[in-house]
Amino acid sequence: MGELFRSEEMTLAQLFLQSEAAYCCVSELGEIGMVQFRDLNPDVNVFQRKFVNEVRRCEEMDRKLRFVEKEIKRANIQVLDTGENPEVPFPRDMIDLEATFEKLENELKEINTNQEALKKNFLELTELKHILHRTQQFFDEMEDPSLLEESSTLLDPNDPNRVAPLRLGFVAGVIGRERIPTFERMLWRVCRGNVFLRQANIEDPLEDPTTGDQVHKSVFIIFFQGDQLKSRVKKICEGFRATLYPCPETPQERKEMLAGVNARIDDLQMVLNQTEDHRQRVLQAAAKMVRVWFIKVRKMKAI
Repeated sequence: MGELFRSEEMTLAQLFLQSEAAYCCVSELGEIGMVQFRDLNPDVNVFQRKFVNEVRRCEEMDRKLRFVEKEIKRANIQVLDTGENPEVPFPRDMIDLEATFEKLENELKEINTNQEALKKNFLELTELKHILHRTQQFFDEMEDPSLLEESSTLLDPNDPNRVAPLRLGFVAGVIGRERIPTFERMLWRVCRGNVFLRQANIEDPLEDPTTGDQVHKSVFIIFFQGDQLKSRVKKICEGFRATLYPCPETPQERKEMLAGVNARIDDLQMVLNQTEDHRQRVLQAAAKMVRVWFIKVRKMKAI
């Protein structure tokens, strides 16, 4: 065992204490900072020692505090360090501290879960908004004679309606921008050129609800003819982790859906702001106390 006072002149002493007074006595000796204890039972397994349950409770409290500290740092909140050296809590105070940390951890986890679900919903609505907006532009472009001729090759040449691209089936969705080139090549090979793909980048990056990272994505619409091609297209989309969304066929239906989506986005943004404000208040309050809590818990564990 290493010596804490290697260059100091030391005196070996033996203390006899009543069990009820041991905690307070060791606490006072620890505050003085001039005593090093020797382990008189070095061969006893740590799980067989008398106060192992109390040590485990301290370790659990320490784990919860590390979680709280991690959340505080993730929110870019400054942890207050006043240099305060709090006294060791009494054993009976451990229950109150455990309850405080348990409540704080559960509250933060609940907020995080709700916030992630809200952000996921917000992301889906935002992607759907871009799809509804861009698909209308795609359909308008399909009326261009040169594009009409290109897309008409997907139809039977003997079909009198072969110049009516809106009779084609289509799927619309969102995909990571970096996957677009490979995605397009795979569609062309598997479907043997019998699909018509249009895509456009979403200018602003979208937030991943799980990691918080900013992700660049693109909107796409794929025209095809027949259930067999539809099945192939959907499997390819699934393989490239593209997200498909329902898109009405008529401009009026798309317009009505877009209005509804925008209204839901506004409502959801308000709820997200309120949730984030509440989370900030909880973390700011915890940031004022977390250092003091750490000291108290680690002192109890050391005793």
